[in-house]
Amino acid sequence: MDAKTGDIELGRLPLTGDFLAGRLRRNLSLDDLNYIEELVESVEEHEDGTRLLERGVRTDRSTILIEGYIFRTIETKDKRFITGVHVPGDFVDLHGFALKRLDHNVDAAGRVKVGCVSHDTLRRVMRDRPGVARAMWFATLLDAAIHRKWIQTLEQLDAPRRIAHLYAELHTRLDLIGRSVTRALRTPFTQFDMADMCGVSAIHANRAVGKLRELGIAEIRRGDLYTSDWDALKEYAQFDPDYLYGDGPLKVKEDWD
Repeated sequence: MDAKTGDIELGRLPLTGDFLAGRLRRNLSLDDLNYIEELVESVEEHEDGTRLLERGVRTDRSTILIEGYIFRTIETKDKRFITGVHVPGDFVDLHGFALKRLDHNVDAAGRVKVGCVSHDTLRRVMRDRPGVARAMWFATLLDAAIHRKWIQTLEQLDAPRRIAHLYAELHTRLDLIGRSVTRALRTPFTQFDMADMCGVSAIHANRAVGKLRELGIAEIRRGDLYTSDWDALKEYAQFDPDYLYGDGPLKVKEDWD
C-alpha cells in the first residue's frame, strides 16, 4: 500500500493498532487497547490467493488483518463474486464466532499478515470485557453497512463509477487508520478482481478503466490507481463516506460512553 502510518500507537500495538482506528476506538481505555492486543494468539503470513477460510467449513477462530488486503468471495460453478474487501485493522471473520460456518470464502488478495484469535478467547471477552465486546459488535455492524453500500452501488452506478467508488472507499478507509494515500493507491487487484467486485465481465471492467482515463479522473495500472484529484474522483463516484462511520483522529477515553 502506498501509505504511511501516522498513528504513533501502531508502534506500541503492532498487531491491533489499526482496529477501529478513526472510529469508536476512541471510546476504549488504554487498558482495553492493550487487552485487545494481547488477544492475538498467533500471527500468520500468507501468499496471494491463499484461502484462509472456506465456505461451509467449521471454524474455531477469527482473524484480524494486520497487513494487506483480503477478499470475501462466493463461487458458483465457474463464476466468482467478490462481495467485500478488507483493509488492515478489520476483524475479517469475527462473525464466524457466532455463525461457526460462513456462507462465503475468505481469500488473501496479495500477500497478507493476519493475527488469529480463538473462539474460546472471544467467549472470555464476551463474559469479562463488555466494552471490548461492544467494540467488536460495532466492527461487525460496520461490515454490514459496507456490504449494504456495495449492493446499492451495484444497483445504481455504471461500471466506471463502481470502480471509482471502490477506490474512493479504500482511500477513505486507509485514511481513517492513518495510512493516508496521496497520488497513488496501490493494490494487488487484477482486472479480473475488479470485474468480480463490480459484477461485470473482465472486458467490461477494462472499458470502464479506460473511461476513467479518458475523463481524466484517474488511471489504473496493474491494480494501482493514480489520480491528482481525489475529490473529483469521489464526486464522480457519488461517494458519501457516512456509511463508514468515521470519527476522525484517535482520542483515547477512560471509559466507554
